[in-house]
Amino acid sequence: LDAAASRLAETTSKTKVATKEYDELIVAMEKLTKEESRVRASLEKIQPSSTISSMKRSLMEMPIIDGFNSHLKIVQDWMPKLRQTLGMAKIARFDRCRTCHQNIDKTLAGGFPALLGARVLIGAGVSACLMAPLTGNRRWLDASTQLRANSWMLMTGSLGMVASTLPVQWLVPLVGWRPLFWGLAVAIVLAMALIAVRVPGWTSMAPASGSSPGADASYAQVWRNAYFRRMTPIGFFSYGGLIAMQTLWAVPWMIKVAGYSGEQAAKGLFWINVAMLCTFWTWGMVNPWLVRRGFSAERLITWGLPSSFVLLAIVIAAGDDLSTLATPAFALYCMSCSFVSLAQPAVGMAFPQALAGRALSAYNLVIFAGVFVVQWGIGLLIDGFKALGVAEVAAYQAAAGVFLACCMASYAYFLWAKPHNQGS
Repeated sequence: LDAAASRLAETTSKTKVATKEYDELIVAMEKLTKEESRVRASLEKIQPSSTISSMKRSLMEMPIIDGFNSHLKIVQDWMPKLRQTLGMAKIARFDRCRTCHQNIDKTLAGGFPALLGARVLIGAGVSACLMAPLTGNRRWLDASTQLRANSWMLMTGSLGMVASTLPVQWLVPLVGWRPLFWGLAVAIVLAMALIAVRVPGWTSMAPASGSSPGADASYAQVWRNAYFRRMTPIGFFSYGGLIAMQTLWAVPWMIKVAGYSGEQAAKGLFWINVAMLCTFWTWGMVNPWLVRRGFSAERLITWGLPSSFVLLAIVIAAGDDLSTLATPAFALYCMSCSFVSLAQPAVGMAFPQALAGRALSAYNLVIFAGVFVVQWGIGLLIDGFKALGVAEVAAYQAAAGVFLACCMASYAYFLWAKPHNQGS
């Protein structure tokens, strides 16, 4: 009986391996079949295989007839400001470049400097969209309501990230990128108008002893503050790393490590963002209750953040064995990282109102410096490990392992450091 049970377990294990390999082959075959269909359709347009289609193509390419409905379309762009001399007159040119060079007209940026300038302007606008509500919440709301407002602001951001996954993938083939950006710009203008109408006015604080409000406030005071320094490493690695993983590395991991197709990865990212939206909504609901019962941001981070280390370690150790479970595993990891989102409003509340804006801006700089370093650093580590001969999946695992070690070290510093000069 024991021998039979042993053979059954061995057979079951082999069956699971064979089933996994079969599923991978089916996915690969479906991708190849789609690619074959696309290539065959393109070849059919270039050189029809059927006799009737070939005769029709030859007929349409004959002189005179070719001029009425040719399958070869010449794209002519009239350029009235670019003139040439013809005889005694200057006439506008016609440009035919787009006949062969498709989509060369789909960008306004003339090169990398223009694209970089546009991204800088977008970044400046995004930073204002983040700093203004955080600073306003610090002035207008009490502690529990500030935490709720911060969580629901992040929930709104998650809603935008949800909209940027599958909905964009569906719309781009229909309308292209440019109408999407124009629509986003119009929505931002409408939001600005709504803010101007609905948001309360900004009341200046009374100056102390004849000085102007905030005259003595400086970033040096913020960086010297022990509470700010205590929160800095977890903001850099855990909070910045969460954004880096959610916005960049989750999809490559699902494709390169878990074996997802591009469409499967887009769906996976969609559900990760939905999970984060629900998580931040839940934080907004429970934060006032937690504050009333003495659960401070520091206490919640101390108890909750280690769960993200455990989940990330599971994702790393499982590697390609996760397969279709990569999406829920990443979603749980991102959800567990949300404990660190309490750090930013806590930093704002740790300073007097005159310094709160600077403190929040400085901490935002810490977070997004972490986003950049983690995004760039993981890619650099992956390339470095691959250059040393490490397989691609193992290189991803090793790079993520280094990131996990940095997160754990920042958490250890958070536990060790004491906020002895925390402001009011």
